Amino acid sequence: MGKKDKTSDPLINANQTLSWSEWIAHEVKLAGQFIFCAGGILVCYFYFGIQQEVVVQGKYEDGDRFTYTQALVFFMCVANTIFAFFMRSKRCKDNVPTPTYALCAASYLAAMMFSNMALQFLPYPTQVLAKSCKPIPVLVFGALFAGKSYHFRKYLFVVMIVAGVALFMYKDKKSKAEEGGFGWGEILLLLSLTCDGTTTAIQDRIKKSYNRSSESMMLFMNLFSSLYLLVGLIATGELIGFIAFVQKYPKVFWELLLLSIAGCGGQYFIFKTINEFSPLTCSIVTTTRKLFTIIISVMFMNHPLSERQIMGMVVVFTGLALDAVDSKRQTVKSHAK
Repeated sequence: MGKKDKTSDPLINANQTLSWSEWIAHEVKLAGQFIFCAGGILVCYFYFGIQQEVVVQGKYEDGDRFTYTQALVFFMCVANTIFAFFMRSKRCKDNVPTPTYALCAASYLAAMMFSNMALQFLPYPTQVLAKSCKPIPVLVFGALFAGKSYHFRKYLFVVMIVAGVALFMYKDKKSKAEEGGFGWGEILLLLSLTCDGTTTAIQDRIKKSYNRSSESMMLFMNLFSSLYLLVGLIATGELIGFIAFVQKYPKVFWELLLLSIAGCGGQYFIFKTINEFSPLTCSIVTTTRKLFTIIISVMFMNHPLSERQIMGMVVVFTGLALDAVDSKRQTVKSHAK
């Protein structure tokens, strides 16, 4: 019960019954869907990053600073829940067990929590660099726990993409916080990456075994995340401080609203990518997003790129191109059988 019939997959049937002209048209349509999803993620989160900086690093009277990170995430999760509720089709039946969504949301929040906690011990560039390796645990956990099967070339291309992003974002000069051995910061980042892998493995299971829409997955993931965060906000007393801060500076509410709109759009495209492609594809897109964001910034601000950054860009785009070509070749082989 609740299992999805694999023979009903339109992609599988397309490979078995479509003519070559129809198949090419189908592939073009699929490529268009990917560009739409990836482009949506890039645009929404590019604006999201700008607006987040406005909120977190904004200048307020009396030297106040916005330090309510847990409340910020809660605000966005509530906005995402409301957005997904109204976007969800009534005709789509969701038979994913509630505990599965609850567990997925818990691992998602844990990844975010460990990542933010790591900033207490490590500088932000180190955290971003480590999180750029997210596709690797996604790949490994998908193979170990979600029954996914990948060719060796897929592992190679993902490592190329991650290495390219790391090369692009690596800082030559290390701060004092980065010097030294393996410490709490590194342990917390490893825990964060482990939770990332767990989240995507659960999402792979959901995609493979149950009927649901991207909006439905977005709704329940954010609903449970909101409930977990609400408990944390009440337990720590941060909710009262956040409300008092917004009352003192009303403009913060409107800035948070703009941030949430960008976040809603970004999450919509993320869950659409997971639903129509895979969590691994989504992970690769969100990882390379950091690189694209910097490239766009460089184009508009005329910041020069170092030789190492140019080399990193070449490695990333080579990995993406090889992965795309290999995926198409595997699809052609499947079609020819």
